Amino acid sequence: MIPTRRILLADDDNALRAGVADLLLELGLEVVEAQTGLEAVEQARTRRVHAALLDLHMPECTGLEAIPLLHLAHVGLPCIVYSGALTAGLELAARQAGAFAVLSKPVNPTLLRSEILRALESGRHSQGG
Repeated sequence: MIPTRRILLADDDNALRAGVADLLLELGLEVVEAQTGLEAVEQARTRRVHAALLDLHMPECTGLEAIPLLHLAHVGLPCIVYSGALTAGLELAARQAGAFAVLSKPVNPTLLRSEILRALESGRHSQGG
């Protein structure tokens, strides 16, 4: 039996988060949801997750600020960030913070699926299963 892969999804836009969660569930993934970066970090500290999808702009703790904290909780955790206000500077900052991939909102569902699956494959190798 293939173990269930768990994705941490953090976005303060409830409707968008619900839509993305549905897409992830269609891939057979378990989804752990958070509304803020701090909530995402707390979820990661108490649950095993295999990848994270983070909005860059959230209250309390941005996706950019959450990446290093998530890496402390799960070494090698692939973190995909996405934003509706993405700039070249933000993309560079996200990559420097350790983002696995950086996507623009509205995100193309096919691209999102592809990046999530790529992140899970990468995480499986770096986390040993």
